[in-house]
Amino acid sequence: MEPDLRQRIVKTISEKKVVLFMKGSKNFPQCGFSAQVVSILRNKGVDFLDVNILTDADLRQGLKEFSNWPTFPQLYVDGKLVGGCDIVRDLEQSG
Repeated sequence: MEPDLRQRIVKTISEKKVVLFMKGSKNFPQCGFSAQVVSILRNKGVDFLDVNILTDADLRQGLKEFSNWPTFPQLYVDGKLVGGCDIVRDLEQSG
């Protein structure tokens, strides 16, 4: 991964406590998994930054390498990867 892309990812995940890299936006999710995570975060009253990975192929591929996580959405809290939809759903169900 190019150092500039790595720096951009690190900068983005440090901009807000909760960052969601997703397909689409929080106002217009473009896949069911992204929509589910947005719904969970909104129901919990979480303020989060949404980043549309569909508009930037380099970012989409770079995140897969950065996180070692192959799918989207990817939820970061305090700069650390929490996971995708299944993990967020499991965390929500377990309280």
